[in-house]
Amino acid sequence: MKRRRSITKAKICLAFFLSLTIANPILPRASACTRLIYQTGNGTYITGRTMDWMDPNAQTALWVFPRGMKRDGGIGANPIKWTSKFGSISTSFYDIGTADGMNERGLVINLLYLKETDWGKVDEAKTKTLSAGAWGQYFLDNYATVEEAIKDMANPPFAILAPALPNGHAAGIHLSISDASGDSAILEYIEGKLVIHHSRKHVVMTNSPTFDQQLALNTYWEKIGGDKFLPGTISAADRFVRTTHHLNLSPKYKDQELAVASVFSQIRSVSVPLGMSDANNPNIAMTLWRTVADQQSKIFYFESAIFPAVSWIDMNKVDLSEGAAPKTIRIERGNPLSGELSAKLVKAEPFKWLGVK
Repeated sequence: MKRRRSITKAKICLAFFLSLTIANPILPRASACTRLIYQTGNGTYITGRTMDWMDPNAQTALWVFPRGMKRDGGIGANPIKWTSKFGSISTSFYDIGTADGMNERGLVINLLYLKETDWGKVDEAKTKTLSAGAWGQYFLDNYATVEEAIKDMANPPFAILAPALPNGHAAGIHLSISDASGDSAILEYIEGKLVIHHSRKHVVMTNSPTFDQQLALNTYWEKIGGDKFLPGTISAADRFVRTTHHLNLSPKYKDQELAVASVFSQIRSVSVPLGMSDANNPNIAMTLWRTVADQQSKIFYFESAIFPAVSWIDMNKVDLSEGAAPKTIRIERGNPLSGELSAKLVKAEPFKWLGVK
């Protein structure tokens, strides 16, 4: 009898979710990256993400940027200018922007695809501008904590310009930031306005629908109970629910190696198999790589879906001082990486932001 009730309940849950899918056709297509924040047993934090994209040949590199770099927004009539306050380790995407990174104070940024992004109209004569490719790096360069960043964004010092990506698809993205204290925020441009979701409870993020709708869907599934039934597709809504459930159940390891391994195991569990993609919907895509940022130890881990090993850069082993040269290492097939990479980094000119000729 109990088994029959469980099966019936599962069918009801499935029917309900299918009704949501029919009512909102965005949901089954909205699958790509996943990001989570894990609290260790020592009260420190680790942020992990998957990078899911339709183009397996998208150029990727790991970068080390020092303090004191002169930067600008790259495009527009009046690009914003700044000097980096903090050194950082970053992952570049298509050699036109920072997709992930951690600075020396433990602030982590992750950019994820968001189909609903609407940057709004920009009056370049009156507003300083910033390339979408520079959005994440601006935060790494300027802020030590989420609180600092959110206060600044109450009146954003720039508007974002977002030309198409090199593969022709729109640069629709939303930004997550987390810091060494476990604080978290999600930033989205919806209907031309910056919307900020700021809470230490925002430990999971995926893609479409917008973050407020993701929270609502997750509330429903929490009532069902993940030990009985969990949605299993690769859609963003399903991955949000599964990631939240796994994160809540995961032990808070005091052993740092086990803590990092826990984050890797969780983001691997929501990765998308290599080769799965939809040419008309770049947000339905395979996992190309995963990053894990240990915000206490200041170690930035990288795992390619192709290479059979994990590599990392220990921030304590690189020169982040003002005047130091930026350094990089390419992520390329035929050149598998593993282990600590600081000795393999080479000096290089920083990449140009999206839209810069």
